[in-house]
Amino acid sequence: MIFWGIFWGAVLGWALPGYRYSDLAPFVGGFLGLFAGLSLRWVVRSAIRSELQAHAAKQVARPAPVAAAAAAPPTLAEDWAPGAPSAAVVAPVRVPAAAAPAAREELLEVPDAPAMGGLTPQGLPPIEASAPPPRRPAPPSTPNAIEQAVLAAKNWFLGGNTIVRVGLVILFIGLSFLARYAASAGLLPVEFRLAAIAGVAIALLVVGFRKRVDKPAFALALQGGGVAVMYLTVFAAFRLYGLLPPMLAFGLMIAVCATSCALALLQDSRSLAVAAFAGGFAAPILLSTGQGSHVGLFSYYTLLNLAILFIAYKRSWRVLNVVGFVATFGVASAWGVLKYVPDQYASTQPFLAVFVLIYLFAAILYARNTPTKLGNAVDTMLVFGTPLVGFGLQAGLAQPFELGAAFSALAFAALYLLAAMVLVRRALENYRLLIECFIAIGVGFATLAVPLALDAQWTSAVWALEGAGAFWVGMRQARWMPRAFGIVLQGAAMLAFMDGVSSISRLPLVNPAFLGALLIALPALLLAWWLRKPLPHSGSTWAKAYAGVEARLSSPAYLYGFAFWCLAWVLEITRRVPSLEANQWPVAVFSERITELLIMLAVVLSAALSMVLGLRTRWAVATWPARGTIAVLAMGFVAQVGDGYRVLATPAWAVWPVVLALHVWMLRQTDRLQAAADADGKPAAGASAFGWFHAATAWLVTFLLADCLWSGIGKAELWRTSWAGVVMLVSAIAVLMLLALWAGRGNRPAARAALPWPLNPHAEAYYWLAALPLAVLVFWGSLLAAVHSSGHTAPLPYIPLLNPTDLTLALALGSLVFWRRVLVSALPPPAKAGWVTGRHALVALALLVFIAINTVWLRVAHHFFGVRWDASALFDSFVVQTGYAILWTLLALSMMVLAHRRAQRPLWLVGAGLLGLVVVKLLLIDLSNAGGAERIIAFIAVGVLMLVVGYFAPLPPKAAPRAVPDAPPVSPAAPVAPVQEESLP
Repeated sequence: MIFWGIFWGAVLGWALPGYRYSDLAPFVGGFLGLFAGLSLRWVVRSAIRSELQAHAAKQVARPAPVAAAAAAPPTLAEDWAPGAPSAAVVAPVRVPAAAAPAAREELLEVPDAPAMGGLTPQGLPPIEASAPPPRRPAPPSTPNAIEQAVLAAKNWFLGGNTIVRVGLVILFIGLSFLARYAASAGLLPVEFRLAAIAGVAIALLVVGFRKRVDKPAFALALQGGGVAVMYLTVFAAFRLYGLLPPMLAFGLMIAVCATSCALALLQDSRSLAVAAFAGGFAAPILLSTGQGSHVGLFSYYTLLNLAILFIAYKRSWRVLNVVGFVATFGVASAWGVLKYVPDQYASTQPFLAVFVLIYLFAAILYARNTPTKLGNAVDTMLVFGTPLVGFGLQAGLAQPFELGAAFSALAFAALYLLAAMVLVRRALENYRLLIECFIAIGVGFATLAVPLALDAQWTSAVWALEGAGAFWVGMRQARWMPRAFGIVLQGAAMLAFMDGVSSISRLPLVNPAFLGALLIALPALLLAWWLRKPLPHSGSTWAKAYAGVEARLSSPAYLYGFAFWCLAWVLEITRRVPSLEANQWPVAVFSERITELLIMLAVVLSAALSMVLGLRTRWAVATWPARGTIAVLAMGFVAQVGDGYRVLATPAWAVWPVVLALHVWMLRQTDRLQAAADADGKPAAGASAFGWFHAATAWLVTFLLADCLWSGIGKAELWRTSWAGVVMLVSAIAVLMLLALWAGRGNRPAARAALPWPLNPHAEAYYWLAALPLAVLVFWGSLLAAVHSSGHTAPLPYIPLLNPTDLTLALALGSLVFWRRVLVSALPPPAKAGWVTGRHALVALALLVFIAINTVWLRVAHHFFGVRWDASALFDSFVVQTGYAILWTLLALSMMVLAHRRAQRPLWLVGAGLLGLVVVKLLLIDLSNAGGAERIIAFIAVGVLMLVVGYFAPLPPKAAPRAVPDAPPVSPAAPVAPVQEESLP
């Protein structure tokens, strides 16, 4: 409706014939169409609203019939019954307010229902219809900025005396047309025309002031129009016609502003005050020649703002505060961007400080003058807009100065925290919301000042401490928002620290890297301690949701703090000192090898201190870092081996016993805590979970022992011999045998219960979890050593079966057999150990024994017969082939004789198969050595051995079938049914 009013008004204005100012006609028509549309919409809505109200009043005024269902009417039998009452007393029934409209509509549709004796026309009792549930009204939509502006214009025109306001607009337009017509026709001098218009403005002011009691709305409208006309008259006299000098025009506008302000206060008119100050703030802009001084401009604005502050002391006119705030800081920002130069700092800074103070006090005065049920109201634009805009301008002023922005932020923080402290000291309970806003602003500026003044590492440290302080305040006051802010600051501190971390400093322990990480770790650990138990909160929906999140943050916060604690020591250990010479790289304080050892020692010591803290305070999460020490030791060992640094080197030989002792102590304390938790019935990790830590410790010991042996190999310079090739295998064999002998004693529950820690309760973890990977390593390592090792024993001579390779293979086979026996005798057997205790494992061991024995002959042939240690050379050697024929025949003879004595037919068949393989090899390989002595020896030796086999070890007989046990005798008490023979049909 409004849009169409504007549209058709513009069309009519454009089409109006003979209009002198045709260029302005569409705009004038659209402007008038706007008010026509607003008026028409208001009239239509008023009419509809009146009809609805009249209809609702008519429905309420109509009498509602008495509900017959309140008391059932007496039936015909009851009426005829003797002693029946002649009339039934009907109790009044209260109808719920929500169901009243539905009930009225139902009764209106059936007006004769009570007269029918409670029966429907069909003779049935009426059924009461339940009223539909009332629909919840949809929440009103929030108008946007354009709708708010249109609404404000509509309220001004249609609120109060609409005719007077429209008449003022029309009068204003008419006066402007009159002035333009007189100027174009040259009827009257310009001075007279402006004086006449000013006289009309004064007349409006006088008439409006005199009618302020009889018709206040009419009077205020006249006075507002008079003020506007006076402002425009002075502006026209100065800017358009040049009749007034700048100072005189400025003084006249000040006089108009002061007069209208006084009239507004006298009549308690907010709109008149807004008009007065809007003109006052616009006066310097309208009358500016571009040659004025900023000191005069801001001095004038200071007077206006002081007047607004005085009015704020008397009245809670928020719109007036907003007008002053927008005008003051808007003009100041524009001037700062366009005109400000650093030389004007001394004459500009005081005005900015005064403006900030004025609107800070204006926010406090507005809160004082606007009490509500929940406390004094807060003007968010003044409370938050003043520091934000003010700091933006202040940062621009202080830009040329070193740390100017940081000190400006500190000044704003001090100002708002001081204001909050003053309000708190005066015990103004109703100002709680304003106090909280001031504290938040002060804390925010203090937080902002840190990165503006310090580097990333110090910034992160201050933010972490500030976050802990905010969390403590929220904890003491049972408020969730400060606690959430403190946790967020911890995350921001971490990001800031990691973004600019640097370990270059000459100062030990007091450098930014170490202190920055330490000051992040300690507040985080403190937060984790506070979060151990549920903290109080206000009980609101947001507070309850946050409490659920907060309850799960204690453990992550502690681990986060512990990680930064360790990081602090890592940064200190890896610290570098700036070089004394120019253009040189910084120099590390410690060598790379010492750095690795110190980092490992620092982390393990930190985990031990955390364990002590957990034991003394019964804080479970403090014991968790102890579970990660095995990973730290493993990474330290890998880094050390990667650098070619041995465990027995100095000072590693002194560090490793310390860290291993601490690790074992922490394992012991972890098991004690688990046992205590099991005794109390609390859920805890199972023994197998911690058993993996014990198993990993055994693996680490294996590698450490191998590293010690490698140290001996290096000192003896035996890297190119077989001694170096079997070092890892020897270490695995030694640890496997130790686990089988030591932990194998606890392979049964009764025996395990009598053993000390750690076998009780982790014996299975040692002889199964820890030993299984070692057994696999021993098996495949023995296979590789047997195939690849040539048995080079320099500086010692090669002795068959007494060289490092053969001895290691023998020890490997013995350790595997002994470990398997431990598993076979275990009760109950370990889970998934069937493939080790079954026959397949025996077959694998037999295959390994066969390969080991064959490679012994290969090494003998290499060392004593000069056969090159190469696969092709060994295969092509008839010496090797002849030896294989004799060796395999001896092996077959041994198996067949043993099988004959034990009557083990399968073992005899295996020996016979090996003997057949020998015969095939003689025919295919050895027979090709024509004229060689090796062929003669092979055939004669094999033939003789086969005769021996046939004499001493014939095929054992088949095992006799097992006798079926006799059936138990039939009890005489149980009758036996006679067996009937089948008969042919």
